[in-house]
Amino acid sequence: MAVVTRFKTKYPGVFYIKSLHKVTKKTEKVYYIRYRKHGKLIEEKVGRQHLDNMDARTASKIRAHKIEGEAPTNDESRTADRKAKEAEKTKWTIDRLWNEYVRQRGEVTTSLRSDINRYNKYLKDQFGKKETIELRTTEVDDLRTELLEKLSPQSTKHVLALLKRIVNFSVKKGLCASPDPRQLYFEMPRVDRKQHECMNADQLKAYWQALDEEEDQNAASFLRLALTTGMRRGALFALKWSDVDFGERFITLRGEAAKNGQTESIPMSSVAVEILQRIERQDSEFVFPGQDGGMRKEFVRIARRVRDKAGLAKDFRPLHGLRHTFASRLASSGKVDLYTLQKLLTHGSPQMTQRYARLADEALLRAASVADDVLSGGE
Repeated sequence: MAVVTRFKTKYPGVFYIKSLHKVTKKTEKVYYIRYRKHGKLIEEKVGRQHLDNMDARTASKIRAHKIEGEAPTNDESRTADRKAKEAEKTKWTIDRLWNEYVRQRGEVTTSLRSDINRYNKYLKDQFGKKETIELRTTEVDDLRTELLEKLSPQSTKHVLALLKRIVNFSVKKGLCASPDPRQLYFEMPRVDRKQHECMNADQLKAYWQALDEEEDQNAASFLRLALTTGMRRGALFALKWSDVDFGERFITLRGEAAKNGQTESIPMSSVAVEILQRIERQDSEFVFPGQDGGMRKEFVRIARRVRDKAGLAKDFRPLHGLRHTFASRLASSGKVDLYTLQKLLTHGSPQMTQRYARLADEALLRAASVADDVLSGGE
């Protein structure tokens, strides 16, 4: 191994060697410093003459800073960089939380694909490198304002709800601390669905006809049952034949599939009984199984197809809109009180059913008008 010549400078503890420039291949000086720290002799490279614009005087200043402890040694810098990189790898950023969220979701359904598109398009660049503890209400507000300039209130709400879901996921799984509610609050845009989310008589007739014209009648029965029972999508996916009691005419909604985690029962109307009896049973315990016989994960495409064929508005939610129609039609009939409606919808509290109070009041007013007609003595 060739001996490298060291050249002294007029500055104590500063020397250089000669080396070839990495680009020009011309000879240049490479400066080093020697000093003691905590009793240990340290020798470090501080820079190249041309590549780093280094000279003996600058090298001497660097040496003085290191001796005084104002600058770390090269080893200390490398150790700090290594620890920072290791910490970065283990830090639960929004990006990392999102990847874990997707992994735990498992099968990529239509709804998950939509979430993936929303995340990549609207959240990744702005929030991906942040930790949940760094999120602030002002950032969420700015995002909401920005999105509302180019998206509908409902689409904006979907994006904000996804970010909130990632934060809640991180807390639930113990990956991050719960954010301080004084620093992070999600204000969702107001979405007015009153106009399009309750089918009138003509729309119902068109919807039933669209269902009758569907090629897959078992799939059509999924939507029929949703409309005639008000069951949630998840409850229909999880429905097993063992949950259906044709004798007592009740359907059991098992707690593990229920939104509130409570097992409840709802009655079956004659129409619901007929719908279930007409379903062609497959080799599965589920009433509406997926292709592998297991629990189904999505039902969006056929639901949208039937919605569009029936001529309903594009913002009519293809599945939840059926539940809302069920509740609205019952409330406006004047024949079902809000307490009974709450039990049929398996709402956890009366407040959730209160949105239909206006329809029930209108039914009472109609009944009062009938009393006027029959009691006024006008005839």
